[in-house]
This record gives sequence, C-alpha cells and structure tokens, in this order.
Amino acid sequence: MAQFTRIEVAQTMKDTGMIPLFFSQDLELGKHILKACYDGGARLMEFTARGDFAHEVFGELTKYAVNELPGMIMGVGSVTDAAAASLYMALGANFIVTPVLREDIAIVCNRRKVLWSPGCGTLTEIAKAEELGCEIVKLFPGDIYGPQFVKGIKGPQPWTSVMPTGGVSPTEENLKAWFDAGVTCVGMGSQLISNDIIKNKDYSKLEQDVKHALAIIKSVRK
Repeated sequence: MAQFTRIEVAQTMKDTGMIPLFFSQDLELGKHILKACYDGGARLMEFTARGDFAHEVFGELTKYAVNELPGMIMGVGSVTDAAAASLYMALGANFIVTPVLREDIAIVCNRRKVLWSPGCGTLTEIAKAEELGCEIVKLFPGDIYGPQFVKGIKGPQPWTSVMPTGGVSPTEENLKAWFDAGVTCVGMGSQLISNDIIKNKDYSKLEQDVKHALAIIKSVRK
C-alpha cells in the first residue's frame, strides 16, 4: 500500500524536479544505488521493472526504503497493464509510470488514489490522460520530441504538467532547455546512473552526480 498520497508525490516531483530511473535484478546493488541517490538529495525513485522477478526486487527495495530512507518515494515504471499496476501497488508503489496511455491502468490507480504518469506523444493523448485524472504526463521518448514540443503544448494548455524521460542528461545546457520550455520535472536513467558507475560500484560518484543535477535544476528554475 502506498505510503504517500498522490498529491504528496506530485508535489515532490515538482519540488525536486528529478526522478532517477533504475533497474537491476541484483537487490544489493539496488540498495546501494537507491541510498546513493537518496544521500544525493533525490526523494523519488522509478524502478523500471523490465526483468523477470522484478516485483520481488521492488518489494524488498521498498521495505529497505521504508525502514532506512525516510521520505524516499518509491514508484515503478515500464508498467504495461492494470494487473501489473495492481501488483506493484500491493508491494508499496507510490506512483506508476507507463510507456503508453492505458485506461485500465488509470482506473486501478485512481481507485487507490495513486499517482500514475502515462507515456504520451501527442496533444490528443495528453488531453485524454488529463481527462482520466493524470496529474503529470510523461513525455516519451523525450529525445524524439525535445523541449520545443513541450513549449508548443504549453501554449494552448498551460495547465499541463510534463515529465520528459529519454533525452535528458545532467548538464546545465540540457536541463535549462527542458525547464525553460516548461517541464515540471525530468526522468533520468542511464545518463545519471551510468554503466560505468554500476560496473565500478562508484556510489560516491553517483551521490555527487545526483547532488550536481539537483543543484543545476534549482539554478535554472530561478
């Protein structure tokens, strides 16, 4: 069951401006990655559940976060149907992120008042998601659409909150372009939690990289 309300989750997304994305079947590695992100100032983690037994790893990571990392909001990405969304919510997911817009996922998440963020690529999809109760829309793949797309849709729909995933990197130039265009927050995976960090188990570097990315976001928002 979710530890945080969808309003709390949405506000944290807005306040911090960034959600790290990560997946591994290695639980101990996952704990180290999660703690490094937490120590760096991140307060959300999207566990991109793309492998066998991912739900088992997520359940244990969530228990770890609840017991050891107060205020860390655990969510799940790459969710493809309502059954999977329900499973992860039963394991403590505080938000659900999907690669596409699916009404069945909206229904089960809304029933439990859990924030859900569907991947959308057109203004029509975004409007439909908002009609279904979506607070923050995922723009995916972000590198295909870019900041100009966000700027374009914010014209007729200034109320729309957007979170691009893909095409986001922890540089001032990149982050400034996205936030100047009007995004609410960004999702960042391998550009932040790189293969080198994972291979070398360089958790201190990850912590510093998270701090640096959050500092850039705070700066470019002024």
